[in-house]
Amino acid sequence: MKVIILSAGQGKRLLPMTAALPKCLLTVQGKTIIEWQIDELHKCGIEEITVVVGYNADKVKSLLQQRYGSKTIRTCCNPDYATTDNLISCWMAREEMTEDFILLNGDTLFEAPIVESLLNAPAAPITVTINLKDSYDTDDMKVSLDGSRLLHVGKDIPLDSVDGESIGMILFRGSGPLLFRNGLEKARADQSCSRRWFLSVIDEIAGQDTVSTCSIKGLAWCEVDFPADLEQAQHIVAAHFHRQEEMEALPVS
Repeated sequence: MKVIILSAGQGKRLLPMTAALPKCLLTVQGKTIIEWQIDELHKCGIEEITVVVGYNADKVKSLLQQRYGSKTIRTCCNPDYATTDNLISCWMAREEMTEDFILLNGDTLFEAPIVESLLNAPAAPITVTINLKDSYDTDDMKVSLDGSRLLHVGKDIPLDSVDGESIGMILFRGSGPLLFRNGLEKARADQSCSRRWFLSVIDEIAGQDTVSTCSIKGLAWCEVDFPADLEQAQHIVAAHFHRQEEMEALPVS
């Protein structure tokens, strides 16, 4: 299994913390966000990882080289990161989308059991990982469902039609990679594509009845967009991720 992590952006909503660092290099409980992501993926046996970089790309590459070497962690660059959204970052990584893969937002922190749940979900060309909660706000990437099948994903779904939120982790299997690449190709013909999210392509594909969902309610994750999110991430990682590492370090009796 391959993973593509979209980490090209600066994270302007986290200024001044991101004045010299991209969001993925902010520290949570002693490790950067990108390190937490890769380490949790490694726990699931996933070694082949591509990181899409952009803002201060050299700093990201330097960390990845120092921590992991260059054998399994590759990078590709979105040079237009300042004027484009993550659909273009996906486009830059399209050559990596020739086999089953997971697409991951660079600001999503998650514990390894979430990845395991996604990989064990019923087979579908595309599976969107979702969280369920009691209420949703305007910034949530909301989803509407028919059972477990995705009908729509976007921030502007009416609240009375919302059934959950995308956490920014998508699995593509079988025909899924080709469906997504074709969707990206079609989106590139749209003059507004530079300001579109890649999930707008998933929303369009959902009309073909090929997109399923995997609920991870009860498992630990968070998205880091604002300073308050970073503070919440510190608590979540301390409560769940470190605890998991301590349990794994215990001797087997």
